[in-house]
Amino acid sequence: MARSGLNTSGADLTEDAPKPKLTKAALQRGLRIFRYVLPYRGKFIIGMVLLALSSGTFMMFPWVAGRLVDVATGKNVQLPGGLPLNIDRIALLLFCVILFQGFFSFGRIWFFTQVSEFTVRDIRQALYAKFVTLPIPFYEKNRVGAITSRITSDVANIQDTFSLTLAELFRQVVTLVVSTILIMVTSVKLSLFMLATFPVLVLLAFFFGKKIRKQSKITQEELAKTNVIVEETLQAINTVKAFTNELFEIGRYNNSLGKAVMAALKSNLYRGAFVSFVIIGLFGGIILVLWRGATLVHSTGPDHLDIGQLVSFIIYTTFVGASVGGLGEMYGKVQSTLGASERILEILDEAPEPTHLLQPAGLAPLVLAGNIAYRHVAFRYPTRPDLPVLQDINFEIAAGEKIALVGPSGAGKSTIAALLMQFYELSSGEILVDGRPIASYDLTALRSHIGIVPQETLLFGGSIRENIAYGRPGASDEEIELAARKANALQFIQSFPEGLDTLVGERGIKLSGGQRQRVAIARAILKNPAILILDEATSSLDSESESLVQSAMDELMHNRTSIIIAHRLSTIRKVDKILVIDGGRIVEQGTHDKLADNENGIYANLLRMQFELT
Repeated sequence: MARSGLNTSGADLTEDAPKPKLTKAALQRGLRIFRYVLPYRGKFIIGMVLLALSSGTFMMFPWVAGRLVDVATGKNVQLPGGLPLNIDRIALLLFCVILFQGFFSFGRIWFFTQVSEFTVRDIRQALYAKFVTLPIPFYEKNRVGAITSRITSDVANIQDTFSLTLAELFRQVVTLVVSTILIMVTSVKLSLFMLATFPVLVLLAFFFGKKIRKQSKITQEELAKTNVIVEETLQAINTVKAFTNELFEIGRYNNSLGKAVMAALKSNLYRGAFVSFVIIGLFGGIILVLWRGATLVHSTGPDHLDIGQLVSFIIYTTFVGASVGGLGEMYGKVQSTLGASERILEILDEAPEPTHLLQPAGLAPLVLAGNIAYRHVAFRYPTRPDLPVLQDINFEIAAGEKIALVGPSGAGKSTIAALLMQFYELSSGEILVDGRPIASYDLTALRSHIGIVPQETLLFGGSIRENIAYGRPGASDEEIELAARKANALQFIQSFPEGLDTLVGERGIKLSGGQRQRVAIARAILKNPAILILDEATSSLDSESESLVQSAMDELMHNRTSIIIAHRLSTIRKVDKILVIDGGRIVEQGTHDKLADNENGIYANLLRMQFELT
């Protein structure tokens, strides 16, 4: 029976997803990320108010500076209320403008920073919670690098938007609108002259900016390729040396680095041209405005300008040019933010496994005897729907029984165990535990009664104590030590100076294969499951380690329903039943002696092959 709540489709994530166009639909999708701001909307509103006040005081500066020049040239200047202004009062007014600007800017940064940090924290928490509850097929369809980039680079992009881009976008828009209005108020003729000159310059600035961004991206991509070569070479340095390909790798790296250098030179060529354009074009445009403004200052007609008005006009004109140029950059950042937002929401919209990580209050804990029945089970992997993996699997295991699954590689042995853990949905048929379909159990409660010792044990990078306690977080030191003793692990643990507090290194690299397996068995013993899965747990061990691990597994399997996926047939002679899997079907079943006597059987053939190899 398939569990309807489990979505195995999975999003198809890509590292280099294109930026979405800034359409209304894309904007609406991207703005959904703002639901994470809602709990902090009070701080966000205060930040916006302070941003508006900061922008307002910023826009006062050119006007006050113009009045200072007027007073310095002997003109009588008064405030709207009739208060005359002198140099000292205007200087004090300028100081007050700067003081308020600094105060409002500090408040805006403080409140936006809080909103940004708390919002990003909530997004990261939601993403991580989603990651650990997504079904296994999702991870089979997507690269880990593409997945983790959602919680790193994409979230960092969102954080920049909340803390910087929003404020800058608001400031640039306000500056552009207000400055344009004020220069029109100051002088219509000079404003029309300026507006006839600057659009051409702004368009050229957009052109250069786009070229520079494109070439910078190409440069970064070429540098990334060189980094990939370094990473691949160093990770496989033994292979490189074994095949004496040092010169080949050096040539490959030099060739890639040469392409990166050429891309960087081209990028800097555009940057140099842009700097020249700024010097010649923008400053040339300002010179034209100065020339035209100077003629209006010198004239005595109705279009006459005071020199202070010209100073204010020039500063506001500079604000307009800077704002238009800044809006081009903001457009690119908004595009990146929309893309990052869509990729994050794509993950958050994925249907998780129907787990209940917290036991509802008042609900009695699940108790299992461990009876298992597979009835007409068929399965195809979601990533390979055209290839049947299991076909019409039927068998039963009584509580406390031990069965072994044997057969050639790729026969479907590990898949049978994975289906019991509900890592995948069944294509057809059903699996019963204690007479109930597994789909009717709470997934978390059911998995808490199933222990697994895999073939390749991957330990976490903490201490041995932490890795054993992973089977039952909160276990006492005495319980952890007892589990280690039962797993034949305590002796080698005590040989380390730090004992249980010995750090195992990344993925347990500081321990041998046999030691890692015994830590994994201790973890399973501590969990105390009703059902146990041993997935070829001794296949890669030497004889001495295998003996110790096998003894530990015998202790672990005592009075537990056990499914043993076996590679070495010598380890399963004492099981209650052996199922031989071939081509996704059960082709033989029985005890070791019964199957060994069938000379034409697959099991007997596998037994002979292993005997000849030894």
